[in-house]
Amino acid sequence: MFFRLLAAAALLSIASPGCSQNGGLPIMPPTAVQQQLSQPGTVLLDVRSPEEFAAGHLPGAQNLDYRAEDFAQQVAKLDPKQSYVLYCASGNRSGKAAVLMQEKGFKQVVNAGAYKTLQENGVKK
Repeated sequence: MFFRLLAAAALLSIASPGCSQNGGLPIMPPTAVQQQLSQPGTVLLDVRSPEEFAAGHLPGAQNLDYRAEDFAQQVAKLDPKQSYVLYCASGNRSGKAAVLMQEKGFKQVVNAGAYKTLQENGVKK
């Protein structure tokens, strides 16, 4: 199921090049994100700053600041066998964070894009 969703997201990114943000992983549509979050064991990561997170975040999200100096060390503490759904303010940081995680051996990482878009579409863990 995860790989079908990932393939669908990849096809959407080809069809609409604006979905990929600055060399990061393409953004998955909100409906596919919600389906992924319904899978047992999927972890929702908000990679915005702690201040952005405190101002509002998706229910069930954990904060892991992409711009923090120790971001790579924090990622290293995560279980690479888990599935991860990442979001930020626009999809840029989450896309870059997803690529970094894949480079570190994480196989199931999704860029969910912008917090506001997810919130407006009722996405929740």
